[in-house]
Amino acid sequence: MKHTTLAMMMTLALTTTTAMAANDWKDGAKDAWIDGKAETTLLLNGNLNSFDINTDVKNGAVTLTGKVESEVDKALAEELIENLDGVTGVDNQLNVMATGKPMTEQDGSALKDAKIATVVKTRLLFESEVSGTSIDVDAKNGVVTLQGEVESDAEKDLAVAIAKNTDDVSRVIDKLQVAQ
Repeated sequence: MKHTTLAMMMTLALTTTTAMAANDWKDGAKDAWIDGKAETTLLLNGNLNSFDINTDVKNGAVTLTGKVESEVDKALAEELIENLDGVTGVDNQLNVMATGKPMTEQDGSALKDAKIATVVKTRLLFESEVSGTSIDVDAKNGVVTLQGEVESDAEKDLAVAIAKNTDDVSRVIDKLQVAQ
């Protein structure tokens, strides 16, 4: 009886330890995936110097540290990361280096367009059925323009659908060409 009880306790201890280790690994892998998406999103944005922005992810919460040149850049970085799948929150600790002016309505519009273009581009790059590197994305006042060359009509339609289904996009101008 003592051996059976001891064996059951050992089995329970090993099972619990293995399950906890598997969960830790799974959570760590998810955070690493989110961190990779965050770094890629910042890198693809032409308005930010991604080399001056650091990301750290813990349980889906992203902490931004480093420096940016203006309040607009700080807000843009936060907005871009906040919209990524799996992100549960953003702690924006970015330091503004310039003695910048307060954000204007025009800055807000430019910020929104930069966010839209970056989110669309990121979604195109993460879609395996679209050659996102061949598609240029521009946004102005919520209108997204797609230009470049794709392999098929189906790929063209998918790229346009991805752009249309992105938050804050009011219209998509399709200038994509299908390769002959």
